[in-house]
Amino acid sequence: MSENLTNEIIDILNEIDDTVDYKSEKHLIDDHILDSFGIISLVAELEGQYDVKVSAAEMVPENFNSADAIAAMVERLRK
Repeated sequence: MSENLTNEIIDILNEIDDTVDYKSEKHLIDDHILDSFGIISLVAELEGQYDVKVSAAEMVPENFNSADAIAAMVERLRK
């Protein structure tokens, strides 16, 4: 997984909420750090910036619990 992509995603997450340490946080969904509005904003940003389509099947906590997980999902969707 590209560290560059992870850093770009951290930048996007910081635009949504800059009070979280996204480099170390591994439970964004499980600990309710990212709310539904944040997820919708993030998905819209990911789809626009990376030309991917995040389907309902991808909307699971495992794909959104950390910046690394989000980056892995984006990489998978870009193929």
